[in-house]
Amino acid sequence: MSQEAIISILIFVAVMVVIITEKVHRAVVATGGAVLLLILGILNIEEGVGYIDANTIGLLVGMMLFVGVAKRSGMFEYLAVKSAKIAKGDPWKMMILFMIITAVFSALLDNVTTVLLVGPMMLAICKEMDLDPVPYIMSAIMASNIGGTGTLIGDPPNIMIGSATGFTFGDFLNNDGIIVVIIMVVTIVFYKFIYGNKMSASPEAIETVLHMDEKSMIKDPVLLKKVVVMIILIVAGFALHGVLHLESSMIALAGAVIMLIIGKQDVEEVVLDVEWPTIIFFTALFICVGGMEHTGVIEKMADFIMLFTDGKPVMTMMIILWVSAILSSTLDNIPFVATMIPLIQAMGAQGMDTYPLWWALSLGACLGGNGTLIGASANVVLTGISAKNGHPITYIEFLKIGFPTMILTLVVTTIYMLIRYA
Repeated sequence: MSQEAIISILIFVAVMVVIITEKVHRAVVATGGAVLLLILGILNIEEGVGYIDANTIGLLVGMMLFVGVAKRSGMFEYLAVKSAKIAKGDPWKMMILFMIITAVFSALLDNVTTVLLVGPMMLAICKEMDLDPVPYIMSAIMASNIGGTGTLIGDPPNIMIGSATGFTFGDFLNNDGIIVVIIMVVTIVFYKFIYGNKMSASPEAIETVLHMDEKSMIKDPVLLKKVVVMIILIVAGFALHGVLHLESSMIALAGAVIMLIIGKQDVEEVVLDVEWPTIIFFTALFICVGGMEHTGVIEKMADFIMLFTDGKPVMTMMIILWVSAILSSTLDNIPFVATMIPLIQAMGAQGMDTYPLWWALSLGACLGGNGTLIGASANVVLTGISAKNGHPITYIEFLKIGFPTMILTLVVTTIYMLIRYA
């Protein structure tokens, strides 16, 4: 192995270790790693920029801008109150509805954005009814990661995989969407045993919720109608982007531009709402992984996996599924998937059928995010919101619920993949 290859590995490992410690913001760490690769001459600027996946970055920015306008309509507040009233104030039924709403919006928008919008609404309802919000927070996190697994745009790993492979929105629905529905049903049943018999509300609290006016939550009725129409058009665009011969990022950015024009909101405020640290993190991370790809490290890793599995597709698929999940539960799934994409591409170049491997990576990385508090961005975001509202969730408390959920969903996924791809 060349000196440059060793240096690229050391930089990537150092970046990962510092990210895990959470002592320095991950965007700063990843940017530092990318800059170091450039300074040491492992990559030049043109090569570094070449490893940035513009489609992934464009898709994230487009959806964040769109949601930045959409959230000003009051849509999510309306849905939260409406759900509580549909459930007639029953805490368990409310949890089921919140999980379904979170999963659906995580699939159509993205899971981080969804929990940012749904989280405060659940906390407000729980406060009104004097309920412990932690079970709702935990169930929403699980639902967001599960729901986001089902579509091209629901979870950052899927965005990255779709961009690298050219898989369409329909491909993700056909391969991931089917099992996600089954997993959601299994998870709801599982949570019935965990929380169902422990949740109760006083008659007075139930009465309070039933008298809340959900229509008053809508801040801008005209904007709400525009948002609903645009969501339908954007989802249709994603579903047909293969037929239209347009990158998914073009659909997202076009939807964002139209929404910024017809939404008539303060554009500067909307732009400030974009999670720019996340965008910077992605951009820099692509360069960090590009350093290992450029120096041949990724190709050598592919050789090792091929040797270990003897090129057997089913064994490789199962290893990728479970390793992706376990590592994504202890690391952030984004850098892991960024590393695995060129690895699977290298295995394909050596003659292996990689089609089932991509779905193993997608399902493993996304579902593995439920394992620990730091496994996915949505986990960190929503537990942070909970802590700010006086309901902190420790790493161990999260682990007691999240890890069994992850294992259960992986067992179901394993059966599904063996039936479908073996």
